[in-house]
Amino acid sequence: MADTPGPQVPPSPKTSDYYQVQPDLPARFNQPETWRRGYRSKPGNPLYRTTNQTYGSKPPTVHEMPTTFNGVSNKFSEVAIQCGMFRNHGFNMHIEKSFVTGPDYYDTVHDRLILHRICNMKGSSQSG
Repeated sequence: MADTPGPQVPPSPKTSDYYQVQPDLPARFNQPETWRRGYRSKPGNPLYRTTNQTYGSKPPTVHEMPTTFNGVSNKFSEVAIQCGMFRNHGFNMHIEKSFVTGPDYYDTVHDRLILHRICNMKGSSQSG
């Protein structure tokens, strides 16, 4: 019995096999096969399938992967983590006006009894 090797599985194509890429390109962009696990889903009803769903269900190929990667500095986030985000402790100078009670009455949020009395007065005067 001779050892016959099984069928050879070709290696998955890399972006660098087809295009000139940056030497510091992250592996996730050079090997699109790593993106395939997020594209597995159960098939839905084809009657309600849209073209965006059809296009989005296909994993990217080497021809759709970026050949350059320009990372963004996270200097702002590092400072915000250490000392916290800016908080405005100033006064709120906006007056709370209500369309129900009119522009001359401002404290309707805190006094519910007066609000109901005013609403009932306005309702009776407008209907009569």
